[in-house]
Amino acid sequence: MDIVRNDLKIKKRLRQITFGSIGLVILIIAGAALFSMDPAAPSVDRSSVWIGAVKRGPLEINVRGIGTLIPVDLRWLTAQTNGSVEEIHILPGASVTPETVILQLGNPELEQNYRSAQLQLVSAQAQLANQRVREEDSLLEMEFQLAQLESNFENAKLDVRVNEELFAEGLVAERDLLKSRLVKEQLDRQTVIMQRRMDTRRQQVEQNLAPALAAVSQEEERVTLLKNQVADLSVKAGLTGVLQRLPLEEGQQVATGTQLAQVANPTRLKAVVRIPETQAKDIQIGQDATIDTRNGTVAGKVARVNPTVVAGTVDVDVTLTGDLPRGARADLTVEGIISLASLGDVLFVGRSSSARENGTMGIFKLTPDGESAQRAQVTFGKSSVSEIQVISGLIAGDRIILSDTSQYDDNERLRLN
Repeated sequence: MDIVRNDLKIKKRLRQITFGSIGLVILIIAGAALFSMDPAAPSVDRSSVWIGAVKRGPLEINVRGIGTLIPVDLRWLTAQTNGSVEEIHILPGASVTPETVILQLGNPELEQNYRSAQLQLVSAQAQLANQRVREEDSLLEMEFQLAQLESNFENAKLDVRVNEELFAEGLVAERDLLKSRLVKEQLDRQTVIMQRRMDTRRQQVEQNLAPALAAVSQEEERVTLLKNQVADLSVKAGLTGVLQRLPLEEGQQVATGTQLAQVANPTRLKAVVRIPETQAKDIQIGQDATIDTRNGTVAGKVARVNPTVVAGTVDVDVTLTGDLPRGARADLTVEGIISLASLGDVLFVGRSSSARENGTMGIFKLTPDGESAQRAQVTFGKSSVSEIQVISGLIAGDRIILSDTSQYDDNERLRLN
């Protein structure tokens, strides 16, 4: 007969509860430990990142841009009147002087107008001459009348003096004396009046000649204008240099203002460097610059800063103060470096793609053993083309990752393989 032992069941049940509790506690402790652990640091191939060392010393602050060489003496020759290209005398690349005729334009209508203007000028000059003769003849007539009056006046004065002497001796009647005095006074007044008429007539001569003079002056200006326009049909270089462009063909019609040719002096060049607008704020006239033509460098100075922004860049004119390297020519692509300032004993490091001037950012600093990199907050100062000043967060000798690490923004540590 089997006997049921309840104490064994109870012991077994207690053992199960005990082992289960212990297992649960172990699981809770393990989970908490795993939860509290930092996530595993991602691995980065050392050869795929750019590592730079923090240095102390002088730092040149400069900006860089791409540009072109442009002639200082550059002239576009434009058509001063309508015409057609009759003959092209020289082609681009030819040396020219100010009097070199590059091409000949034709405009028969303009030439006819010039000849007509010359005839009209001759006619206006003849009319002026005739008007002047008439005015002078009128003046001469009045001068003759004035001379007669003055002569009669002198005779009248003589008669009065003689009659006064005769009257004193009783040889002439008082009536004759008074009559001679009256004649003298009348002639005196007539002479004065005629003199005033002469003065007025002289003023009228200038007024009467004014329309004819204006007509002559107008025709002279018209002839001069047409003469210059006819002369401009022979297109001259206007300066010593080289013919750069000639975008025309013989027989082509051109309108007033059309660009005919470009002439430049190839020995006097300047550089126009395009600087990104974010880096152009500190550029000032007179700052030193270096222009790299890929065949040598030449020193220069900033001569002008364009006040407007075009396509995200600012044009900066650089006057070249040194000798041009061989092969330097107009429209050559060059690289320009403009020196903004020179800092003394400062900390600096290579400029990463994400480093911002006068900003604070997190970067990865290598540990002493170089096996990993830890995130550190670094404050930067002034930046140059390839280097940037370190204000705080790093010391000389520290090594940091300069490559773009934005994909690891959620990590505080990297492992370097």
